[in-house]
Amino acid sequence: MNSVFLTATWKNLIMANYIVDPAVLAAYLPYKTELDYYNGNVHVSLVGFIFSDTRLLGASIPFHVNFEEVNLRFYVRYNDNGIWKRGTVFIKEIVPKPAITLIANTLYREKYCTMPMKHFLKESGDQMELGYQWKYRNKWNRLEAVTHNTALPMLENSEVHFIAEHYWGYSKYNSKKTFEYAVQHVPWKVFPVKSYLVDCDFDSLYGPHFAALAQTVPQSVFVAQGSSVKVLQKRTIM
Repeated sequence: MNSVFLTATWKNLIMANYIVDPAVLAAYLPYKTELDYYNGNVHVSLVGFIFSDTRLLGASIPFHVNFEEVNLRFYVRYNDNGIWKRGTVFIKEIVPKPAITLIANTLYREKYCTMPMKHFLKESGDQMELGYQWKYRNKWNRLEAVTHNTALPMLENSEVHFIAEHYWGYSKYNSKKTFEYAVQHVPWKVFPVKSYLVDCDFDSLYGPHFAALAQTVPQSVFVAQGSSVKVLQKRTIM
């Protein structure tokens, strides 16, 4: 079994989910993976959350322990000797810490970049307000939600379950090589969303293929409570 590369706690994940044309994702699809469909549709998700108590190979990097991340991702599956593994592919991952960007891009062939970021969390009565902001070309992009403050189990086979329950990551190295890594965590509970805000310059951040998402109503938005996670060392698929 592969050893542990990273441990952390992922908290308060806002996930805004959009249906897209599968052709948009063809260039990002890692070798030997295929798109994973839910009810006949392909999804991308804009996800914001908190990394907490982050450790690489068991050691913490000063000033890189607690930080925000926002990513745009989609969903694939890989047939590993007759066993289907459901995984995530990242189009871009934004963090405020340059060392995280350097390590992830160098070792895992991920698509990290570094930007100014901030977040907020307010709890009042029976509701919670939270949000993530990241600055690009002098614009503060925003992903925010207001939720009930009681987390509930996900319904089996629901869209929420499909989006959240992926335990593999896949990175495209080139046309004949893919990196695979396992992500271990307990099943998450979710906070019911009362309202949300997505204000994101998809065109500038992710390219013209995703520009239309700025005017698209998400198929769904939910907030996952999160948990402690382990990311295992990668292996190569050829």
